[in-house]
Amino acid sequence: MEKITLYEQEVINALCYFHAKFKQIKPTDVEVELMYDDVAGFTAEAYVNGEMDFYNTVNFITAIRLYLDEKLNRDSISARIKLDLHDDEGIIANIEW
Repeated sequence: MEKITLYEQEVINALCYFHAKFKQIKPTDVEVELMYDDVAGFTAEAYVNGEMDFYNTVNFITAIRLYLDEKLNRDSISARIKLDLHDDEGIIANIEW
């Protein structure tokens, strides 16, 4: 079984890419703030030109799957993705195939 970890910056990159693709803008035009809450789980806010869109845990996984498919050329359908809050690394994604 193969495993990789996407560290916080790469998780942010995945969300920026996801948001930009559907807004038809450049990923560099998107700012993302990651958050974790015991009740809401993993969430993010994506900002473009002062407008904010909210992402929940399901959106995180969807964004990471798109990133795996299109940026890392990996099969996202068979990937098991687990988000984790790491003391030193922040929000990370552990992925197994």
